[in-house]
Amino acid sequence: MSGARTELTLGPNLFNWAPERWRDFYFRIADEAPVAVVYLGETICSKRAPLFSDYYEAVSERLGAAGKTVVHSTLGETASRIDRRLVSDVCERTADLIEANDASAALFLRGRPHYIGPLMNVYNEETLRFLASKGAQNICLPIELPFAAACVLCAVAASEKVMIEVQVFGRQSLALSARCYHARAHGRTRDTCRFVCENDPDGLVLTTLERTPFLVANGVQTLSYEYLNLVQEIPALKAAGVVRYRLSPHSCDMVQVATTFRSVLDGTLATGEALARLEELPIDAPFSNGFHHGRPGHGWTVPNTNVRS
Repeated sequence: MSGARTELTLGPNLFNWAPERWRDFYFRIADEAPVAVVYLGETICSKRAPLFSDYYEAVSERLGAAGKTVVHSTLGETASRIDRRLVSDVCERTADLIEANDASAALFLRGRPHYIGPLMNVYNEETLRFLASKGAQNICLPIELPFAAACVLCAVAASEKVMIEVQVFGRQSLALSARCYHARAHGRTRDTCRFVCENDPDGLVLTTLERTPFLVANGVQTLSYEYLNLVQEIPALKAAGVVRYRLSPHSCDMVQVATTFRSVLDGTLATGEALARLEELPIDAPFSNGFHHGRPGHGWTVPNTNVRS
């Protein structure tokens, strides 16, 4: 797979945006962003899924008309009957490619070409081979895997004719829970949340007792406070055989983010200059790349070189 052309992808939107804002975001992605693959679908909370149903078809058609491959993502956690029904409906009624984000979706998709999302725990070679034998064609690695482990999995993926995808930008998903943190923070339950998560387009920042930003809550999901940024690691990832590079949507200018990463992948922009451009984004949080370097995930390794991939 190391000889395959690299592709930039846009992961599913993890947050609860107003439906019209959600629609307009993807319309702009279709028209302006240099991404090859766009993942659509609710991966965090089944209660949110109906909010976007009126626009889902129009968004899919707009993306397809722009030449982008649309992949439908499933929930990352199935804790209720409603969750299970949503997963089964997506898997059974969607003819397009589907990304499984938990084992229940993978069960429905066995024997059918499909993708594996980063919320699945693909940590070793045997897991990768098993999923490939069931029809997995693309595997997005968990964000906590260090680069050394990704290299091993890239080698196995090449022999199995599976593409490896790595998230390179955006807050990192750390955990999922049966409880909704957003609802609890406002004195509500998951069933009576009244979609309070819509007030935080990039998640609800949590602080320590010393008022230091620490983590981010997004409904039942815990995210990193820092934004993952692997733009300086692109050359090494390409050399290792990573084919796809995932951006996670946020409220910042994702067209600018995509254009910057695409330029680095094409070798027309040096990593140092790309990092400088990304640092200009109005993001109220630092960047991190700790997991990639086998260190605590919130950490940041200062780039040593300014290279073109």
